[in-house]
Amino acid sequence: MTELIDQFFNLDIMRQALPYLLIGLVITLALTAILAPLGTGIGLALALASDSRSPAIRYLVRGWVNVFRTMPPLVLIIVTFSALPFLGLRLPAMACVVIALLLNNTAYYCEIIRAGLESVSPGQSEAARSTGLGSFDTLRFVVLPQALRNVLPDLASNTIEVVKATSLASIVGVHDLLYAATTIRSVTFNTSALTLAAAIYLLILLPAVRLTTRLARKPEQA
Repeated sequence: MTELIDQFFNLDIMRQALPYLLIGLVITLALTAILAPLGTGIGLALALASDSRSPAIRYLVRGWVNVFRTMPPLVLIIVTFSALPFLGLRLPAMACVVIALLLNNTAYYCEIIRAGLESVSPGQSEAARSTGLGSFDTLRFVVLPQALRNVLPDLASNTIEVVKATSLASIVGVHDLLYAATTIRSVTFNTSALTLAAAIYLLILLPAVRLTTRLARKPEQA
């Protein structure tokens, strides 16, 4: 038992590792701050395009969603990091991670927002247009706010998945929270830094998970 505690809960190693882990945490939060808004915005554009009058655009969007929802994020990161140099694009590892995770997460955001748009009754649009609103204003002021409110728990849940997916960035050397923890483990031959990193993830994500649960319950209570 003493050896177990020393291997996973060595307070001295945790104390020394904390500053380095916090630097990694900044990178993790920066990745999330880039991926979540961009993923939502591109997902919204794809969701709107999926209802296009052009069959070609609809098929392209459906193909995007099907392909990138199927591909594991780790595979996308490795392929992006390895393939882009052969195309003449030598991007930083962090940029490759952002591209790969965007490919994956925009597909999920698209499906969530599309479901939200379909949940709004067509009568809402008809009523808005009867008051003189154009198509764009009807979407902007009537349909979209209701659609996003209906799928808010799912959007929040997917954003939590984005935070967790950022840990995959360590595979290509991005100095995120997990990379910092595994580096310290390789130097100290002790797992306490990983235990501390897990605790940091828990402190960040547990309130978000609880909030998502509360958002999901509100429609039921209503």
